[in-house]
Amino acid sequence: MIDESMGALPARGVAAERVLGEVRELRGLDRPTHGGRLFAYVYDPGVAGLDELAAAAYAESAHVNGLDPTAFPSLLAMENALVGAAARVLGGGPGTSAPEVVGSVTSGGTESLILAVKTARDARPEIDAPRIVVPASAHAAFAKAAHYLRVEIDSVPIDPETLRPAVADVAAAIGPETVLVVCSAPSYAHGVIDPVAQIAEVAAAAGVRCHVDACFGGWTLPYLRRLGEPVPAFDFAVPGVTSISVDLHKYAYAPKGVSVLLHRDPALRAPQYFAYADWPGYTMINPVISSTRSGGPIAAAYATLRHLGDDGYLELTRRTRDAVRVLADAVREVDGLRLITEPESTVVCFTSTDSGPDLFVLVDELAARGWHTQPQLTYAGLPRSVHLTVTAAVAPRAAEFAADLAEAVAAAAVAGPVTLPPELLALAGALSPEALTGDLVAGLAAGLGLGVVGGPDSGAGGGLPERMAPVNTLLDAAPPALRERLLVEFVSLLQRPSY
Repeated sequence: MIDESMGALPARGVAAERVLGEVRELRGLDRPTHGGRLFAYVYDPGVAGLDELAAAAYAESAHVNGLDPTAFPSLLAMENALVGAAARVLGGGPGTSAPEVVGSVTSGGTESLILAVKTARDARPEIDAPRIVVPASAHAAFAKAAHYLRVEIDSVPIDPETLRPAVADVAAAIGPETVLVVCSAPSYAHGVIDPVAQIAEVAAAAGVRCHVDACFGGWTLPYLRRLGEPVPAFDFAVPGVTSISVDLHKYAYAPKGVSVLLHRDPALRAPQYFAYADWPGYTMINPVISSTRSGGPIAAAYATLRHLGDDGYLELTRRTRDAVRVLADAVREVDGLRLITEPESTVVCFTSTDSGPDLFVLVDELAARGWHTQPQLTYAGLPRSVHLTVTAAVAPRAAEFAADLAEAVAAAAVAGPVTLPPELLALAGALSPEALTGDLVAGLAAGLGLGVVGGPDSGAGGGLPERMAPVNTLLDAAPPALRERLLVEFVSLLQRPSY
């Protein structure tokens, strides 16, 4: 066991092998990142030797600083190569209708989206109260961007059947203070592609930028099209699209965290930069939010793309598509479940029928069988659902999941739905976010079997229970604002120093 009394800063240094052993022991607490059994958070291609290659490339450039490209031209060269590759995959570059596409490498999709909003805002300095038009299905990172940048969101509802915004609603939401219109290709929750061409057209007609958030699946959609799937136009082939984001640490299978933000031309990117010279130190010039940036993730992404190649990504996308088909068929064949929508990217999303199992209990039953899925709570008339992000590594296991899904549904039906005390449900529906305190949330957590990390009985990984259905049921009963506050206070309980 780890000697916790030593902490991260022991009085005397610890031997390297022992430190690595401690790290490996801690990693044993985590969900499996490889093997095709985790349907969220990580992206596994199942390619032998790729991890070792990426780790070696990371180590070569880990101490390189992206702050000054003139000092470290290797990093500049690799970053430019990644941007060029992303531009070509997404319909830009020489010989296309968008030959001048430029871009930047960021730490992840959230940073890319924040920068897309920042660039659009700063391009219109004459607007005192900038606004962005965002479908309700767009990633929550846009809300984070708006919060950080003091930009208001005009949210456009999505159709409960198509899970897409109506183009007319998007057009109606555009006003004189709109600086950016957003669409997804695809959306994260359900994996559907917004009507990008039509949305970009109404944005262009209003003189407003249009950003396509392709962070989640934009790297696979062009390959799905090449495999014969009916992928609509969503990239720089659409004239009104002014910027696109795509995460290389998702379906380009690079290590965390590497994303690319692309702009149709250099003039559109110009407001993205931050420069400051009015101080006695060096003149700061940053294309992204960070100043100092490790070259490790960029080098690892460069090595990954070079090793897999275009043909490798086409094959990985084929495997992923085939796995999606097997999983979707598995859902269709189980009484009590139904697909939220027919899959059109790399997501399988399903819910229960009126006579079906409690989905949160089903998620626990799947976890007990080694499958880690992502429950999604009810929202604006949409039912609770289970989200599966499917990767190439799932393909060899898809049939195994199908068998376990049927077994888990039967077990969930026997277990029955979660029933929480009526007074707790009433509290969840009536309590104001302002009334929540850390002590109150700690009491609720204890009542649901959630220990506090760092407590005497929590262990190195905290006191998280094996069964999360009661927790998810309580969160599902709480309005969004209260749910946010509950989770903020709970995560605050988790993030306490270890002395």
